[in-house]
Amino acid sequence: MLNLDFTEEQDMLREMVRGLCTKYADNEQIREIEDDPLGYSQDLWDQLAELGLLGLMLPEEYGGAGSSTLDGVVLYEELGRSIAPTPHLESCVMSAGAILAAGSDSQKSDYVTRIASGETILVPAWLEPDNSFGPRGVQMTAAASGDSFVLNGTKESVRFGSSAERLVVLARTGDAETDVDLFLVDPNASGVTMQQRMSISSDARYRVDFHDVSVSKADRIGAAGTGWATWSAVMDQVMVLSAANANGGSEYALEITVQYSKDREQFDKPLGAFQALAHDMANAKTAVDGSKLLNYEAAWSLGKAAGRDTEQPVTKLAAMSKIFACNTYRDTTAMAEQIFGGVGFTVEYEIQLYFRRAKALQGSYNDTRRCEDLVAAAVLD
Repeated sequence: MLNLDFTEEQDMLREMVRGLCTKYADNEQIREIEDDPLGYSQDLWDQLAELGLLGLMLPEEYGGAGSSTLDGVVLYEELGRSIAPTPHLESCVMSAGAILAAGSDSQKSDYVTRIASGETILVPAWLEPDNSFGPRGVQMTAAASGDSFVLNGTKESVRFGSSAERLVVLARTGDAETDVDLFLVDPNASGVTMQQRMSISSDARYRVDFHDVSVSKADRIGAAGTGWATWSAVMDQVMVLSAANANGGSEYALEITVQYSKDREQFDKPLGAFQALAHDMANAKTAVDGSKLLNYEAAWSLGKAAGRDTEQPVTKLAAMSKIFACNTYRDTTAMAEQIFGGVGFTVEYEIQLYFRRAKALQGSYNDTRRCEDLVAAAVLD
């Protein structure tokens, strides 16, 4: 039976993470690291490591806590509420998840253990200029050459690339749609160049070019031709957690907007007393609460599906949650900007921070079109 009541331990987790974000990711600190090459607070990262939150959802045998995706949702709602930028999703979920799903024993014991402790950071190099989020969007090539592969191509929107010990690179090894493999690549290897890119969310993103980069076969994650299947499975959890991040941001953005509508007066009465504005906020509250429920169901289903052949229903729920949460985040913050008026777009007000991040999140970790394709495939196939 689906149970959406949080446990006492999950409530304590939420309180702990909110306290950390209040101390290490307040508005002033968030503004200071916008467009920074590192892109996150080292102090917050160290605290997340010390409290075991980097390994929250990683297996105990590799130094993690072995917690559920629903526990991860609690963590990500709070990270979204504070818009704290960290490479947690890239390193502790996407990269570690790919290695856990298909990596060798040595890759797991080396990288996953050090990811859980915060000793190392791995980030994925997935998206390419003008290409999609689907398997055909991977056009970078990996050509076999003796006991190694030679990589050529370009990756865009590589988050926190300057902090990575290794990049988890998706590269094409054949002509079939899903002939994609995963490779662990040293960003300091010969032929790898990296340039920072600016974004609407002012986070740390990089363009990475690969020119005749040699990678050993031992650095491939999984068997030949299995990379896309591995990546797709990992993305189920990623979509659920990124949706939780959006829900946390939506909820806080709505809270500060409601408070502003009570404090700001026009024509001798608070803005919130105007029926049209009150209805906008009521609609936003309905959408945010609905989005959270869908997200909890997706997280719960992902946990229940572990070890069972239920990929399609779980993927459908994860994609639905990602679509709905990110659309709600964008719509809620856009509505909030209207209530704040012109001042809402100035850097002095925090609502613009959430508005910009909402739009960026909508086009990340499987964008709306990719999520719609996944839902359509689950419904129609």
